[in-house]
Amino acid sequence: MIHPTALIDPQATLGSGVRVGPFSVIDANVTVGDHGVIGSHVTLMPYTTLGRGCQVHAGAVLGDIPQDTAFEPCVSYVKIGDDCIIREGVTIHRGTKPETTTSLGDGCMLMAYSHLAHNCNVGNRVIMANNAVLGGYVEVGEGVFISSSCGVHQFCKIGRLSMLGGLCGVSKDVLPFSMLDNCTMNAVCGNNVIGMRRAGLGPEVRREIKRAFKIILSSGLNLDDAVAQLQKQIPGPVADEFCAFIAASTRGICRPAA
Repeated sequence: MIHPTALIDPQATLGSGVRVGPFSVIDANVTVGDHGVIGSHVTLMPYTTLGRGCQVHAGAVLGDIPQDTAFEPCVSYVKIGDDCIIREGVTIHRGTKPETTTSLGDGCMLMAYSHLAHNCNVGNRVIMANNAVLGGYVEVGEGVFISSSCGVHQFCKIGRLSMLGGLCGVSKDVLPFSMLDNCTMNAVCGNNVIGMRRAGLGPEVRREIKRAFKIILSSGLNLDDAVAQLQKQIPGPVADEFCAFIAASTRGICRPAA
């Protein structure tokens, strides 16, 4: 199960049934959960934890120090959930401050050469396509799809079940259930209807989400007034989710292109 050319530090912890391919390096203070598959030429650096059933493909580097000029050597972490697929050349960097963490939820797929910078917090069942990159401290909700070559600015928040189109740029917060247009900057082009259906959101909930989008993005109201109208016109969990997201936003929200 362990290729003879793999280098595994005695202080690493491997679960049952773990396979490690040729020329991979697993450093001290690394944990690989049960039935993990580590491909060839993979580097797992200190303070990295992988849950059970993860697959890490050739050339991935997990747990390296952050690309932050202010970083000073410290103990910080990368934590990856269960059943994640991490493809060729993916890089995930650990937190930039002591005892902080870069985290990836359960059931995620990071396609080739995608990147999570320090202190990102990515939810469950997120897919990042080839060459998609997240800056430091980005938060991504569950079920988000980030298309190929997207770039997300540091400190942005991506609401759950959003879909970011290919080659788009994001420097503001993305409302839950949004769809961002291809090859644009911060341009909402509608709701992620397919993603909502696949997640099991029923017709009535989808209608309420569509109404919420109209109030927030098409009514001409400022955000404070839009929040008040949401709570008045569609009180309940949908309005509560949008209002909480807007209240937590620090960068403003993406809107339709002019």
